[in-house]
Amino acid sequence: MEEVKDVTSRFPSRESEHFLQWSKWQLLDSILPTGGFAHSFGLEAAMQAHIVSQPQDLQSYIIHTLENTGSLLLPFVYSAATSPDLQTWQHLDMILDATLTNEVSRKASVSQGSALMRVSSSVFSEIPSLKMMRNASLSNGDVCFHHAPVFGLVCGLVGLDSETCQRAFMYITMRDIISAATRLNLVGPLGAAVLQHQVSFVAEELLTKWKNRGVDEACQTCPLLDTVQGCHSYLFSRLFCS
Repeated sequence: MEEVKDVTSRFPSRESEHFLQWSKWQLLDSILPTGGFAHSFGLEAAMQAHIVSQPQDLQSYIIHTLENTGSLLLPFVYSAATSPDLQTWQHLDMILDATLTNEVSRKASVSQGSALMRVSSSVFSEIPSLKMMRNASLSNGDVCFHHAPVFGLVCGLVGLDSETCQRAFMYITMRDIISAATRLNLVGPLGAAVLQHQVSFVAEELLTKWKNRGVDEACQTCPLLDTVQGCHSYLFSRLFCS
């Protein structure tokens, strides 16, 4: 068997459509160690507060969380994806850090964003600017590494179009909430798969509603969910970080 000395030498052009597809699937793969499954988006706190106690409540909670994600975070994903450079990313990170007043969601965003940036700079070695941006930001200490801007930045540098980036961000949000619901015994594995398929139609409508907006239009549409998530750190016992 021929020994492969340098795998990176076999990388096709980043503009290759097939190569983009592989990169997209890897970004969405749950095996990517970004820590998303350590967070429930406030679902655990909502369950203990009896806001979510049955399947209908769970579906409504997921939809409202996706609405919040679309209205508040998609503008940061879109802006970073369309201008994937260091200055724009740092500016977006600073704005989002000032926007998130909920300390629990803020820590979750920083945790996932830091992990995604670390993993991406190692995985996508054909994009040296990722590692350069990460190292420069760590040295200066002027970036919090919030998840939404980092996700948009990575997608933009990988070469995905802005709409695909925004749809992917909505997808991983839905995926992680439903995964949390399964581990909280709110729904079984089969029921979770059915629920994800049903909610996907609503998620697409929400994407159409909130996509391609600037950060000056970012807003909270469901402040109650933000308040509930902020109570997570006060839970006596908890499975998730947020």
